[in-house]
Amino acid sequence: MENFVYLIHDHASGRAAVVDPAWEVPELLALADSRGVRITDILLTHSHHDHINGISEVLERFDAQLHLMKSEARFWGHHLDLPTLHHGGDHIELGNTQITALHTPGHTPGSACYHVGNELITGDTLFVFGCGRCDLRGGDPEQMYVTLKNLAERLPAETVIHPGHNYAEKETVTMDEQLVGNPFMHFDNPADFIHYRMHYHDRHRNSPYGPVRKGDEMKHHSA
Repeated sequence: MENFVYLIHDHASGRAAVVDPAWEVPELLALADSRGVRITDILLTHSHHDHINGISEVLERFDAQLHLMKSEARFWGHHLDLPTLHHGGDHIELGNTQITALHTPGHTPGSACYHVGNELITGDTLFVFGCGRCDLRGGDPEQMYVTLKNLAERLPAETVIHPGHNYAEKETVTMDEQLVGNPFMHFDNPADFIHYRMHYHDRHRNSPYGPVRKGDEMKHHSA
């Protein structure tokens, strides 16, 4: 499913946090070993199976603390052993590294992005030149519209976006590149965004996604 799994390494303490452990956990653990780090934290952007199916494998090896949004825990309904629940704006301390949890609903009610320095790990909220689906259980396109507007307004243009899936021509872009080339960030009212997200986009645009100029959203785009 072309997932990206991220490892955040605090060099001062040797601690690491894994974001959305799934699928190829042995490779993830081998990476941690090669860097000489211990995984102390697991950060979830949301609770869909393709982002969480490796949690138990990580916990078999490391006594890691699980982090997710409180609203996502309610949506998930899965009883975990003492997860740390967050609200938007909470800070997670990984040694000397500060990670800010942003509540970014739309794909699911408790979707989160994790802001580390100049980097933003976005899960299925924001892809390179795309955004997550809103037609699955818990999805809400109006919330997604507000979330993307908030990210565009709150984050510096040079912020580097790290998405949850490899759906585009390149793996990362800056927020400025998103504002220019991501069609989902071009709309000025929720009605047009909702129509595009729910009824137009998936029928007319295929991955790998490339940039779309503002004004060209409703033209046919395919790879």
